[in-house]
Amino acid sequence: MSTTAPSRPRIALTLGDPSGIGPELVAKLVADPANRGRVDFLVLASEAELAAAAAEAGVEVPVAAAASADAVAALGSDLADAPVDRGRVSVEGGRRAMADLESALGVYERGEADAIVFAPLNKQALAMAGMKHEDELRWFADRLGWTGTTSELNLVPGLTTSRVTSHIPLSEVASCISAHKVAEATRLLHTVVAAQGVERPQLAVCALNPHGGEGGKFGREEIDHIAPAVALLRSEGIDAHGPFPCDTLFIRAREGDFDGVVTMYHDQGQIAMKLMGFDQGVTVQGGLPVPIATPAHGTAHGIVGQGVASTGPTQRALDVAVELVERA
Repeated sequence: MSTTAPSRPRIALTLGDPSGIGPELVAKLVADPANRGRVDFLVLASEAELAAAAAEAGVEVPVAAAASADAVAALGSDLADAPVDRGRVSVEGGRRAMADLESALGVYERGEADAIVFAPLNKQALAMAGMKHEDELRWFADRLGWTGTTSELNLVPGLTTSRVTSHIPLSEVASCISAHKVAEATRLLHTVVAAQGVERPQLAVCALNPHGGEGGKFGREEIDHIAPAVALLRSEGIDAHGPFPCDTLFIRAREGDFDGVVTMYHDQGQIAMKLMGFDQGVTVQGGLPVPIATPAHGTAHGIVGQGVASTGPTQRALDVAVELVERA
């Protein structure tokens, strides 16, 4: 496994679910000479697949046996060139996405890459293909044998969020909120924001219930779990504040009052974050021993094949992965 980053970060890059815009995004990303000038790209795809993606995107992607500023390396895939219907959810798309994530981890574990960036996935396709975990983060953790704290971290410029729960039904969220889990998600967020160079991170913790529960009128999670966690964290020296009703909290976060926000469930943070910076939104697989980043949007089946997909979030995911490597 890689322990020392070379002068040029080596990024293992997957097409994500090839039924979506992932191949187009990857082609545009690696076609940019500025990106190749600072990163060695190891793409989990065949030369033919890269050529097809480049043609779809209207760009040129130079390929060579070794990655350099002049070309990317096409490492191939266990399912390279296997047919996948574009623009629809399929078991074939899920299988390819999972196979390439497995291969990317192998590249990292052999010390050939320093970080992983993957293009958008589709969780329904992953489940159809046999993924039993609630999402790829838990799959990564299981695959790596990692038992430490994990959380999806979502980033827009100036703000990072973590989640206490993530890809589970809303009907199960309340039963999964505990002081322990709130504290874990907040400690991880504190560590990550501090590593970004913030000397004393100011963190806000969301309430779960409307109006913060109104003293128990609308639920007791704030009283029984979230507020005690905040008190514990403050006793540890972490500047955590809350719980705050989330319908107004993100206004303060947008204005710079906080460096990070801990959310109780997926959409509590993601709606706000995507409104604040959809064109730069990134998800980091937080807590894992491997730097892994992806754009914080889906496969966008509605615009597949049109060559109009924006690379903003994918570019930012690459930038974040490089930053993680350089901080290691």
